Amino acid sequence: MAVGGDEIVKPRTDKREYRRIVLSNSLQVLLISDPETDKSSASMSVGVGAFSDPVGLEGLAHFLEHMLFYASEKYPEEDSYSKYISEHGGKTNAFTASEKTNYYFDVNNDCFEDALDRFAQFFIKPLMSADATTREIKAVDSENQKNLLSDIWRMNQLQKHVSSEGHPYHKFSTGNWDTLEVRPKAKGLDTRQELIKFYEEHYSANLMHLVIYAKENLNQLQGIIEEKFQAIQNHEKSCFSFPGQPCSSEHLQILVRAVPIQQGHKLSMVWPIAPGILHYKEGPARYLGHLIGHEAEGSVFYVLKTLGWATSLSAGEGDGTKEFSFFNVSIDLTDAGHEHMQDVVGLLFKYILLLQQSGVCKWIFDELAAVCQTEFHYQDKIPPIDYVVRISSHMQKYPPEDWLVGSSLPSNFNPSTIQMFLDQLSQESVRIFWISKNFEGEADMVEPWYGTAYSIEKVPTSMIQNWVQSAPDKNLHLPLPNVFVPTDLSVKDTKEKVVLPTLLRKSSCLSLWYKPDTMFFTPKAYIKIDFSCPLASASPEASVLKDIFARLLMDYLNEYAYYAQVAGLYYGIGKTNSGFQVTVLGYNHKLRILLETVIEKIATFKVDPDRFAVIKETVMKEYENYKFQQPYQQAMYYCSLILQDQTWPWMEELEVLSQLQADDLARFTPMMMSRAFLECYIAGNIERDEAESISTQIEDAFFKGPKPISQPLFSSQHLTNRVVKLDRGMDYIYPVEGLNTKDENSALVHYIQVHRDDFKLNVKLQLFGLLAKQAAFHQLRSVEQLGYITVLMQRNDSGIRGLQFIIQSTVKGPGQIDLRVENFLSLYESKLREMSNDEFKSNVNALIDMKLEKLKNLREESSLYWREISDGTLKFDRKECEVAALRQLTQDELLEFFNDYIKVDAPQKRTLSIRVYGSPHSSELAADRSEQLPPNCVEIGDIFTFRRSQPLYGSFRGGVGHMKL
Repeated sequence: MAVGGDEIVKPRTDKREYRRIVLSNSLQVLLISDPETDKSSASMSVGVGAFSDPVGLEGLAHFLEHMLFYASEKYPEEDSYSKYISEHGGKTNAFTASEKTNYYFDVNNDCFEDALDRFAQFFIKPLMSADATTREIKAVDSENQKNLLSDIWRMNQLQKHVSSEGHPYHKFSTGNWDTLEVRPKAKGLDTRQELIKFYEEHYSANLMHLVIYAKENLNQLQGIIEEKFQAIQNHEKSCFSFPGQPCSSEHLQILVRAVPIQQGHKLSMVWPIAPGILHYKEGPARYLGHLIGHEAEGSVFYVLKTLGWATSLSAGEGDGTKEFSFFNVSIDLTDAGHEHMQDVVGLLFKYILLLQQSGVCKWIFDELAAVCQTEFHYQDKIPPIDYVVRISSHMQKYPPEDWLVGSSLPSNFNPSTIQMFLDQLSQESVRIFWISKNFEGEADMVEPWYGTAYSIEKVPTSMIQNWVQSAPDKNLHLPLPNVFVPTDLSVKDTKEKVVLPTLLRKSSCLSLWYKPDTMFFTPKAYIKIDFSCPLASASPEASVLKDIFARLLMDYLNEYAYYAQVAGLYYGIGKTNSGFQVTVLGYNHKLRILLETVIEKIATFKVDPDRFAVIKETVMKEYENYKFQQPYQQAMYYCSLILQDQTWPWMEELEVLSQLQADDLARFTPMMMSRAFLECYIAGNIERDEAESISTQIEDAFFKGPKPISQPLFSSQHLTNRVVKLDRGMDYIYPVEGLNTKDENSALVHYIQVHRDDFKLNVKLQLFGLLAKQAAFHQLRSVEQLGYITVLMQRNDSGIRGLQFIIQSTVKGPGQIDLRVENFLSLYESKLREMSNDEFKSNVNALIDMKLEKLKNLREESSLYWREISDGTLKFDRKECEVAALRQLTQDELLEFFNDYIKVDAPQKRTLSIRVYGSPHSSELAADRSEQLPPNCVEIGDIFTFRRSQPLYGSFRGGVGHMKL
């Protein structure tokens, strides 16, 4: 039955229609009709999660989430749901949280009803075969293996571990082979039967919330939903509830020292608080998070940064339910900050005392509420799949009128509520987690699920008070009124209907690409400036110095520009292969003020030796932590290093970094800037004249005046992105030991290089990728259970296109995985040949629909067009051209493409296999290396010798203005 929709608060710019309905089985549904959408989407949030796992079956809720994807009584073919979604331009996924499990997908519009029918079967009559159950336990175990050496997972579980054992917060929620197979069997339990029992007990329609997003009108959508979801059983189950707090007195006023995997020091201060959800319109935790997490002058972070003790600080409400919650302050400490941990804690409590003495400020709340109002009413459209997940997650927690809003619009100023939350940030209830490798050998306890070493001690109030009294006496104060809050949100009436970016200006110093907003009509702009500086890439030293240069600029700007960030303006400065890049985006009203400040900081750059030392220390730790990356990430890194010319290995950059001093950067920066070319892209709610004025101002800042900072590049200096060209008919192998000897995962990147950007070849590659993606996942992950991370995806290196299989596994070494990939390609050849013409046309149409999908917002549009500029391809009408090529593509042409480029032993095939050997497979590395290779197979010994010996593809980036395709 229809309940309504008019009461739902929505952004004033939102033209979509909403209707809330409740089916006769008590399933609550929100229908969203968007006639302009290209994708339809659905999300089902089920009100049961890991907190409901039976004792001794940890991870059962998460395992059930995996199992529902397999098959149903109506659609018994294994993985047919995922195959259908993938072949019709969509994607699908799920996640398990403490009190809910969320399933979601998107798909091309014309297939939505069929996809929904398959999706509904998850909740009506799923099949959980014994064979699939056993296989999928291995997938859950593989997922857990992936997380075992991740500090985020380890420290999250440690916080749970240091809580009351009887509270569900204490639980381990992922599950593994031990909890889902070994232990249940030892107790005489059948995991499959327990799974079915859990499903039947907890998956009840009255605990479910469904969001549907499609182009049909609300009446049509209601008819579809009533037909397809009415059959879900309603067992009249109560929402999971576990009253009481997860932390008793023994878990408060504690200092936990923990040993991480990675280098670096962290300090997390955690307080149990009343759930913010109960006061979401007053926004007490948001108010306190805004002030404690502030970074401008007078803030905790500003003082810590000035002292050289911290590199980041974040504050706000974390994990929680309607029964309990936590307020977290997380600080990344420097080595010096680690030595001053007590002072850091003392400073934070000094600031909390300042908040107590200052009282709750109405002007701060009003300013924050105004920023939130603007953000809500002028929010960018996002992909439907993200939108439905966000809303379905809200439906369990908020009344219907606030399903779209959630807690994003604090509007009721209630000083007593904010004061109540502030009072809870007390010295008596704090939990301090101090994380550092320096504690190795000192920890006397071990967290059981991840093996994290830790120790606990009590910190009485008297001790914390001593820390507060001895902390440095710095000028802590509240933030000032924010001058960056926009007040002019008008949309300019652009006279020109420019559909694609145009080159407005071109000189020896700078080119300006301009694209006014003719699609989104929001008061926002996007500006990107790419500084191409030949000396920035000349050596490993130069590469490291330009990175520190970019980070120092961000560091210098922070206390001023943080206000802009709070008000909805984003800025970023980061290194690129050829120099560095500035990005500024957000509400256009005051964007130019921020941009002018950024440009001025670059033009007047000076090295602060103290800040240089802090940034250098941070970068050193990042390099040292490369060895703790997931093996599949290591394999992808090696692949890029082999393929991309003029890139330096991190090992060499780390080696030179230790020798670099502030004086080196002071000498390097003017040399780097002495010759430059600037590529500018300006888009959004900015008129042509203003775009030209901005570019002139930028040019003048660097290239004009009696002593200009920069000179134009010589024609020989324009940098290009060159990619190594693999030889036809050749297989290249790069075997290497994993960098972390404790990691049991091995990984393979099996890369097939195909062609240089060409519309006809592009669409053949894309269509093959669409067809084979789900088949590869099914065979290599679901059937063979090689590992949780099993992906087939396309790769694009500066216009050089290819395919890559990415697989991480504990069960097989990378040499064996490589054979399984080739076996899959041999199996898939017959499927491709047997494919019906109808199936071929269906997939072509699905790919066309995907390409014609409208861009959602200015950032998405700008990223798309900037990629064309950055690669030098400049094909701004790419999707129309590729759609035209797709419409002419025949099935025989696709088969011919497969036979030439993809098939095992194809004559034009170019393959590169990066094999990273984890600890259980290290013995296979020597065996694989000693194996006699066939004549068309080459083992890469030294990456740089190989790179120098290979030809390079021509670059699309020419001189000024680039070459055209």
